[in-house]
Amino acid sequence: MPPTLDQDTIVAISTPPGRGGIGIVRLSGPAARTIAEPLLKLRHPLAPAQARFAHILDSNGETLDEAVVTWFQSPHSYTSEDVVEIAAHGSPVLLDHLLRQCVAAGARLAEPGEFTQRAFLSGRLDLTQAEAVHDLIESSTLHQARIAAQQLGGSLSRQITPIKEQLIALIAALEAGIDFAEDDIDLLPTAQIATQIQAVEAPLQVLEQTFAYGRIVRDGFTLAIVGRPNAGKSSLFNRLLQRDRAIVTATPGTTRDLVTERISLEGIPVELVDTAGLRQATDEAESIGIAKSREAIAEADVVLLVLDATVPLHPEDNATIASLTGRPLLIARNKHDLTTNQPRTTTQETIQSTTPDPMPCTTIETSALTGEGLPELRRAILSRVTQATPNAETALLTNLRQQQAVSGALRSLAQAQQALTASIPHEMLLLDLYETLRSLDTLTGTTTTDDILNQIFSKFCIGK
Repeated sequence: MPPTLDQDTIVAISTPPGRGGIGIVRLSGPAARTIAEPLLKLRHPLAPAQARFAHILDSNGETLDEAVVTWFQSPHSYTSEDVVEIAAHGSPVLLDHLLRQCVAAGARLAEPGEFTQRAFLSGRLDLTQAEAVHDLIESSTLHQARIAAQQLGGSLSRQITPIKEQLIALIAALEAGIDFAEDDIDLLPTAQIATQIQAVEAPLQVLEQTFAYGRIVRDGFTLAIVGRPNAGKSSLFNRLLQRDRAIVTATPGTTRDLVTERISLEGIPVELVDTAGLRQATDEAESIGIAKSREAIAEADVVLLVLDATVPLHPEDNATIASLTGRPLLIARNKHDLTTNQPRTTTQETIQSTTPDPMPCTTIETSALTGEGLPELRRAILSRVTQATPNAETALLTNLRQQQAVSGALRSLAQAQQALTASIPHEMLLLDLYETLRSLDTLTGTTTTDDILNQIFSKFCIGK
């Protein structure tokens, strides 16, 4: 993919593959209008940002379809170039014909994400906004879409801008003190420099802490539901899913393979994994299922251990709890509706005594039959992965690239503080501050290598 703006014109089908009511072919580049117009019979000439009715013509000038055509004149378009969008009926044959006709007239097939890359290279979007375009397209919940829309609107950029301005002001003051010392421009006092570094550092630390939540919002997490046979794992799985997906019978060991489904908890995607019951296997199929269960436990972000509240804690449950020391673990004492008139056989103290985990196991009384405890269980699942939810005004770091950029800036600021404490000359201190600035520039894309750009935009779908 080209690292700089091309002068050629690109074309792609911008709607998903398959048949639909509408299909859109998009052109972007200096010859977009010149290429599109001969393929159309327009009732009125194209005008900037105005939709025009047109007939799509075949190679013999015969009408193939009716379409709505919109021309966005440079620089008032998504890519800041001339853009023409032809919205026809969503026939794959028709859209492919339009695409081939555009290519024959001089357009080039667009690479994945090339429209958005051109928007970035022209300054229409910064890199965090370009990444948000991909996140918005990939959203599977409304909460994900809202977060992506905030990022696309520049929420992260707006949070970074005043931080960079403070940093640049500090760099300028230090440079002036060094370059014009003979003109009676005083060097900044050490205490004042330290205060200004702290003023840059504090909001970056807050921003870095949003990554844990932002990553989960963007990517979701996996919850493995484990336990002994007949504890009610599949029943809880169905309850969380709100439909009967896993087979439930009174016979222990019904689930032999992993059953996975995706749900949304407060807008966060969660992959539920129902597993085979943990016990001594009775046959080869069950043995394989139990091995897969243990793999699911190892790979899960959160483990939900389901206990049968009507029977004493089993050694297999103790072993599972002990093996998950330090891991996000929840415990559901299921079948609570059957324990009303009988003594508790499993207590929080009994469970807690099985593991030295400094993070206490959250234990919730549930009934998959009546739905008791399900709201509390959903809240507990989220609290295990989202320790703190940023407020609506706070921008989020949503991917590792962004987090590494902020983390790199904080490391450089820490080195600058150390240099200041050690009374190292300001020339050396400036090296750390400039490195901080470079890290922040990579966040928004002011200074970004072509390899990083290609890696980011190659994930996009063609036509966006």
